[in-house]
Amino acid sequence: MTRRAWFACTSVVALALSGAHAAWADTTLHALFMAQAGYSEGQIREMTAAYTAMHPGVKVDLEFVPYESLHDKIMLSKGSSNGYDVVLFDTIWPAEFATKHVLADVTDRITSDMKSGILPGTWTTVTYKDHYYGMPWGPDSKYLFYNKVMLQKAGIANPPKTWEEVEKDAEIIKQKGIVEYPLVWSWSQNEAMICDYTILLSAFGGKFINDDGSPAFQTGGGLKALEYMVGSLKNGTTNPHSTEYLEEDTRRVFSAGKAAFTLNWTYMWDMAQNQPKESQVTGQVGVEVAPGAEGISTLSSVNGAMGLGIPEASQHKDEAWNYIVYLTSEAVEDKYSALAMPAWKASYSNDVVVKGRQELMAAVKAALGQMYPRPTVPNYQQFSAALQQNIQQALLGKVTPQAALQAAADSISGD
Repeated sequence: MTRRAWFACTSVVALALSGAHAAWADTTLHALFMAQAGYSEGQIREMTAAYTAMHPGVKVDLEFVPYESLHDKIMLSKGSSNGYDVVLFDTIWPAEFATKHVLADVTDRITSDMKSGILPGTWTTVTYKDHYYGMPWGPDSKYLFYNKVMLQKAGIANPPKTWEEVEKDAEIIKQKGIVEYPLVWSWSQNEAMICDYTILLSAFGGKFINDDGSPAFQTGGGLKALEYMVGSLKNGTTNPHSTEYLEEDTRRVFSAGKAAFTLNWTYMWDMAQNQPKESQVTGQVGVEVAPGAEGISTLSSVNGAMGLGIPEASQHKDEAWNYIVYLTSEAVEDKYSALAMPAWKASYSNDVVVKGRQELMAAVKAALGQMYPRPTVPNYQQFSAALQQNIQQALLGKVTPQAALQAAADSISGD
């Protein structure tokens, strides 16, 4: 390259960059986040401060609301000239937000490096009908936590690899009087119950909906999952108070040494294993990817991730996307991996991320490769409510599992 050509090229690049900064000058992005779980408010503010320091023409106004308000805040801002430019959304909402044109389709913005670099299961967080509506952020699933000392006392050499083995091990632990109820679950009539049910449904090879959108959970693996749940209550291996519990309740029961097994999100690992003020079983906790079912699957999971997307009404989509790409970058996610798991494959070979929690990270990597989604339907709220109500009836022994799921299916399909 000649000296003259080099100057010409660098001049073009300089002009392009100055044009981009001019276009972004005095841009204010309005961003909506959740005020609980995953990354703390302080961490998000810190990430954002680092971003705006690199982009002095951009200001980001941050708003934090409880999870219970997040969905409605996003919906109410639709079409507003003063609405949001970036929103945090739950994995159960993309179908609704896509069909109602709430979120912008960002399929064309997803690069090949993003597709190949991010763990495949996490993409179900932001996908509807093969289109992308954001970037996955803070991916999570539920894992099988177990008490190593209890298993050792029962003569059980290895943690269970199938749900059939979980039940068998629980029966042994109960028979030997090590703990009255070896299993504790989050089966209150709540979304927590649907997450547990999803894990079992995925293990037993079930599905929520057929290709035509009709309910499919009332037969096959969906039915086996509920039969498993009801069976564990009937035989006394599951704590009967599970029908009243959410995840924090199960964490406390397990951490008090009153259960051998439970399902929970990654946040429980540190609290149960490393925090004596929160746990009486520190140093005794094991964690595995949720098991599979004999002859059907090798593991099970549920997608508990969030996504970052751009509302369709945003007037600053390019700037908003640039901010999202920064927040979801491998470097940023690795730096803040203490409370939220990275979505990038390479992160799980990074000592900064893995050191001191190899056992947990091996389970996380396995689960995030699959991340079984809850029903991807526009009317998810009604779908979930129907399942919650009818599954609860079966768990309380008021109806059979088959009758409960058929009633839920009929309610959803309108029959």
